[in-house]
Amino acid sequence: MEGALSFFSPSPFSSNRSNLCLPKKPLSQFSSSRASIPKVSPLARSSKRTRKPDVRISPKTAERSRISRPLDSEKINIQKLNAEVSPHRAVSAVRLLRIEQGGAFADLLNEKGRKAAENEMSYVERTLGFRTRDLDDRDIRLVTDVVGGSVRWRRYLDHLIMSLCNKERMFTDMEPLLLQILRIGFFEILKLGMPPYAVVDENVKLAKAALRPGAGNLVNAVLRKLVSLKEKDSLPLPTLEGDDRAQARALAVIHSHPVWMVRRWTKFLGQEEAVRLMNWNNSDPCFSLRVNTAKGFKRVDLVNRLEDLMVPYELSSCMDDFVRIHTGMQIVIQAGLLKDGICSVQDESAGLVVSVVGPQPGDAIIDCCAAPGGKTLFMASCLRGKGTVMAIDINRGRLRILKEACKLLNVTNVVTTTHADLRLYAEKHNVKVDKVLLDAPCSGTGVLSKRADLRWNRQLEDLEQLKHLQDELLDAASMLVKPGGILVYSTCSIDPEENEERVAAFLQRHPEFVVHPVHPYVPPDFITDKGFLFSNPVKHRMDGSFAARLVRSLDYPC
Repeated sequence: MEGALSFFSPSPFSSNRSNLCLPKKPLSQFSSSRASIPKVSPLARSSKRTRKPDVRISPKTAERSRISRPLDSEKINIQKLNAEVSPHRAVSAVRLLRIEQGGAFADLLNEKGRKAAENEMSYVERTLGFRTRDLDDRDIRLVTDVVGGSVRWRRYLDHLIMSLCNKERMFTDMEPLLLQILRIGFFEILKLGMPPYAVVDENVKLAKAALRPGAGNLVNAVLRKLVSLKEKDSLPLPTLEGDDRAQARALAVIHSHPVWMVRRWTKFLGQEEAVRLMNWNNSDPCFSLRVNTAKGFKRVDLVNRLEDLMVPYELSSCMDDFVRIHTGMQIVIQAGLLKDGICSVQDESAGLVVSVVGPQPGDAIIDCCAAPGGKTLFMASCLRGKGTVMAIDINRGRLRILKEACKLLNVTNVVTTTHADLRLYAEKHNVKVDKVLLDAPCSGTGVLSKRADLRWNRQLEDLEQLKHLQDELLDAASMLVKPGGILVYSTCSIDPEENEERVAAFLQRHPEFVVHPVHPYVPPDFITDKGFLFSNPVKHRMDGSFAARLVRSLDYPC
């Protein structure tokens, strides 16, 4: 996964590859009026209200109204505007509601800027029945923090909310919007360290305006109880005791991860390392920028622009074309560095995978599961106008995004796109190329710091389906490699069953391939004992990734 751009919408330069095979559940049918969040008891999850009919005014009547009462339209807008409700909390609540229903991502950045902020406010108006003042830059940063944080810490927050409710059923039957408001309040108090009195007051206002006075009273009581317990350092959190299962359940609450992930990581890594990994996943993500050499830019050009913008940065220690930034991504976006094609957002781990492929001018390359194309674009820039990259993907819409990115980054002369299922394409076409990259759909456990919602959209059972798909795709990709050619298998997973075990199973089925150690292509700190690439999120401070470089023997017929 090359990056995750936008708490508003996925970026053309981000990769949600781990979602390709197991999509989210569909968005629930939200009404465009306040009836979609009914004003009923907090113990009721939903109910039906009579919806007011739309009032339609003819153009002539409207024109007469403007002449006789020029302020009427302004009065209507004023009635919809609620100046007392905090903009970032209203947007965050509705955004969290949409994420939970499967209709939005919790990504962290956005290159659409003010337009996207306006879109978010329109969701607020349609869902809550009113709008707040417009989001300013500070509000946008707060929405990013609150949405991403509330999603990451969901299990932790829900445990505390349920503990502070008088009855467990009060939590289990709570209206979705009311639950999001409480999550926001708990996160702001416990993780952002905002002044408690302000958090209580502002979230009570939101609950009263969006739901009803009684909902505001409940928010007030629960948040005040939380503040009291926090001041006494007596939050009702589980303790690490009992057998392995009990300890895994406790760790899952304390560090807000699914229990199955905690048990799995404890088994593979040990409890201490598993805790470090969960802490990394819950930390604010760091982003990397790759300079676009295909348009003639050098890393020094990007560095000079960052310095002009006063954005702190550090040079990548493992990739010459990359720069890391911990803060200031919104500044980079607003300054047009992405839109102008100066750079792309791409994690260094993704860059290391491209290094393992080793694209050289004149190479014929196929990127098998290419869209939205971060690795395709990097490989294309390495060709320096000589050679080809065929990008194959099953998602036509994501290929359109890739085509637009190719124009922006000036690599259309070497990139072609093919809409196809790789498995069918390999059977029907007798194509053999120098190098093939299969960046396979996977669990995405290496990118959980950037993909805040992904941990809740994965089940242990998904791994079996993914492993079967990975095997099928590897078999298909191998058919496209010429004798003496290279096949690179990569994932953004840290799970051995999706990585080393898939390669071992493939080699048993395909004795014509052998492992080609990656020592000449990446720094030694990233190389495993078996000659594979592996980036460890905790150790290397970047996304987790895996890559194996396999060479096809000249002695086996195609």
